[in-house]
Amino acid sequence: MAQTPVFDPQFRAELAELMRWRRDVRRFRTDPVPEDLLDSLFDLAQIAPSVGNSQPWRFLRVVSADKRAEIRRNFLACNAEALAAQSDERAAIYARLKLAGIDAAPVQLAVFCDHATEQGHGLGARTMPEMLDYSVVGMIAGLWLSARAAGLGLGWVSILDPAQVCAALDTPPSYKFIAFLCLGWPEEEHVDPELVRNGWQERTDFGRRIVNV
Repeated sequence: MAQTPVFDPQFRAELAELMRWRRDVRRFRTDPVPEDLLDSLFDLAQIAPSVGNSQPWRFLRVVSADKRAEIRRNFLACNAEALAAQSDERAAIYARLKLAGIDAAPVQLAVFCDHATEQGHGLGARTMPEMLDYSVVGMIAGLWLSARAAGLGLGWVSILDPAQVCAALDTPPSYKFIAFLCLGWPEEEHVDPELVRNGWQERTDFGRRIVNV
C-alpha cells in the first residue's frame, strides 16, 4: 500500500495559482518545443483516469503543411459562418477576438476518442458510452495544466467542422473528433481569459452553478 503524500499549504496555493493561469492560449511564438518535454507531458497525460481504464484517447500530430492548411481553411469557413450569425453589436466584438493559434503554434494535435477500443472491456460505458468521450476530455485537462506548469501554452480550437477534420486526416470510422489543440510557447501572458479582456463574457460565481435538491 502506497503512503499518502502530504500536500502542504504552499503546494495547494501553487496549484490554485496554476489553475488560475490555465488560460486558453491563442498567441504563440513559433519556437519549437523540445521533443523530450513533449514526451514528458504526454506521459503525465496518460495518468488521467478513464472509464474502465480504457484510455480511449488517440492523438494525431499534424505536421504536414498541407494538412495544416486544410485545418486552417476549415477554421476560416466555420469562423466566417459564426461571425455572420452574430448580432451587429456582438459581431463587432467577435471580429476582434483571436480564436485560434493555428498560424503560429509549433505543435498541433488532433485528439480523438476511439469508440471501438477493446481496452476496458466496456466497463462503465455500456449504459453511458459518452463516458469514453469524457475520459478524453479529462485527459486533456491534465495535459493543459502540465503544459502550463512547464511554461507552455495550450489552446483548444473548437470552431471546426468535425466531419471535415476527420476527412482531412483520414481517420478510422471509430474515431470521434474531440479536440484540436495548439501547443507552444506563449507570445504573451495573461491571467484573465481573452474573452473577458475583450468584453465577450465575464465569469460568474460558482454559487450560480450549484443547486441543492
